[in-house]
Amino acid sequence: MGTTDAGPASAGPAGADTPETNRISHPLRPGRWAAAGLTALVLIWLGWTIAVNPNLHWDVVVAYQFDDVILDGLWVTIQLTVASMVIGVILGVIVALMQVSDSRMLRTGAMAYVWFFRGTPLLVQLIFWFNIALIFPEIGLGVPFDGPKLVTWETNALVTGFVAALLGLSINEGAYMSEIVRAGLRAVDPGQQEAAAALGMSRAKIMRRVVLPQAMRIIVPPTGNQFISMLKTTSLVSVIAGADLLTVAQRLYLTNFEVIALLIVASIWYLVLTTVASIGQYFLERRFSRGFGGTVPDTLRGRIGRNLRFSGLAR
Repeated sequence: MGTTDAGPASAGPAGADTPETNRISHPLRPGRWAAAGLTALVLIWLGWTIAVNPNLHWDVVVAYQFDDVILDGLWVTIQLTVASMVIGVILGVIVALMQVSDSRMLRTGAMAYVWFFRGTPLLVQLIFWFNIALIFPEIGLGVPFDGPKLVTWETNALVTGFVAALLGLSINEGAYMSEIVRAGLRAVDPGQQEAAAALGMSRAKIMRRVVLPQAMRIIVPPTGNQFISMLKTTSLVSVIAGADLLTVAQRLYLTNFEVIALLIVASIWYLVLTTVASIGQYFLERRFSRGFGGTVPDTLRGRIGRNLRFSGLAR
């Protein structure tokens, strides 16, 4: 009767892979190490120079970082950002739906709105809204075309610096958001709309139940960028005394002449707001990307870094 050898041969072929043989050897890159070392030295030198520079007045920065006046301006900046984005998103959705409408008149009106408010500088729009009383000294409700007025208000009393800032920021944002929303709507497969229509769903229901939920995956990332951009764009309202963070910082340094220190105070708060918004954007994108694997390529750290580099004034 034959016997089977279950000796060392069953342990595997000679020269089987081991952790040592599987180890990948990376070639040395002296140039990369030299560049990394040089970059580290430059960053350390720059940080040290800034930290010990007596002209930056770090004691003033610390004293004003949580000053009541600065915190009031910070709160106004947050209010302006949130309110402008909410109104801008609502306007953007309405204008985007007008752009994809079958009505030529609605499409023309939407195109004219986007053309004008994207084609003129935001700073010009803010100054225009702040001086709207020069065109309309009074604002009222009544019969149109020179009919009797039921109630009127003085424009200067109604359109304050904050209201002018809100009008300028939100209406301008609506033009940008309309393009973002329109791109999201166009990205949804038309076949799904046809299938929903075949099931007897109305156009409004198709838009609400089929198109918008899928378009959100496309709309959310750029909307998050727009929100972060808005945080920094609110600094433009300082030209119309909007009482935002930069405005109050300017008022303070005009009295104590600590220009650089107070600009650093404002910059620190802008960085804090941007970082918090970046974290929120990251998790919001992950929420709307469920079921669409690989659509959120950025890490949280990468998302924060990209948003810190994103210029909100490049409009």
